[in-house]
Amino acid sequence: MGRWPGGTQQRLQEAAIKLFSESGYDSTTVADIAGTAGVTERTFYNHFADKRDVLFPDQQQFIAEVAEAVTAAPPGQPPLDTILAALRHTADWFDQHRDAAQRRRKILDTRAELRERELAKMAALDTAIAAALRERGCPTGTAALTAVAAVAAYRLAVDTWLTDPEHRSLRQHLNWSFEELRAAAKNW
Repeated sequence: MGRWPGGTQQRLQEAAIKLFSESGYDSTTVADIAGTAGVTERTFYNHFADKRDVLFPDQQQFIAEVAEAVTAAPPGQPPLDTILAALRHTADWFDQHRDAAQRRRKILDTRAELRERELAKMAALDTAIAAALRERGCPTGTAALTAVAAVAAYRLAVDTWLTDPEHRSLRQHLNWSFEELRAAAKNW
């Protein structure tokens, strides 16, 4: 095995989710994760800062991709439509990883510190979207309110997608959630 074999990060993530699900978050060590993935602890630390970090892979990349898609949207597209389109762009990847996402959510639900990290991720997404909207010329207040509301709609979509017994796509759940947001805004 080479120093950093291809797919190492994904193997570590899969091993961590498996072990956290079977043995619990507290009982699983970095050594356990590395061993299950077939790498050394040192290799683990080349990819992640700690075992908590393994549950939040590519967080910054996801946020950057969404913000970039918002910035690159066609001129004149309404802010909420722009954000929805950017989030839809990521939906197919999540649909392909639904099982891991469901297991990850169960793990997050067991630890307050992990839920706090997830909320911090959503706050960073909201901040990045607001900045992208401002870059498009959206007034500061409108950008901030739209970003907060859109991230709330996104969270609702993900929550319903993860528990959907019919396994409908995240894209469908995003569409429904944003429709509910629009309807709520009209009725205020």
